[in-house]
Amino acid sequence: MSDINKEAISILNDLIETSIDGEKGFHTAAEDAKNPEIKAYLLSRSSGCKTSVAELQAEVRALGGNPEDSSSIAGGAHRLWVNLKSALSGKNDEAVLNEVESGEDHALKAYKKAAQEATEKNLPVNVTTLIQRQLQGVQANHDKVKALRDTVRAANK
Repeated sequence: MSDINKEAISILNDLIETSIDGEKGFHTAAEDAKNPEIKAYLLSRSSGCKTSVAELQAEVRALGGNPEDSSSIAGGAHRLWVNLKSALSGKNDEAVLNEVESGEDHALKAYKKAAQEATEKNLPVNVTTLIQRQLQGVQANHDKVKALRDTVRAANK
């Protein structure tokens, strides 16, 4: 296996962990959401993350690697913290969306770093294209979650 493929596989596997964290995070948040529209949105984003994971795993296999299939340790710790914080705050929709936004901040940072590394290391165009496309999705998720949170916050005033 070429060094460039090893680099690509490493970067993609990091994104797989991040996306599994997102899938689980959105699903957990959906369980806590009270508003049916917010719940439905969070469940759709959990499903979207699952699709992203499958795409990343397929690319790792195509490059000759073994794809990750579990979340990161940090993601698991974050979900525990979200559950604790939500329990203490009464699990209102604003608190849930605040935590989802925090998770999306992490995902956005990971995808931006991966996109930069992919460009710097001149990874294959199919890899950089996949990362860029998914980065756009993560940015859209982040922006939508922030907008939902701001709407809920304004309604609570």
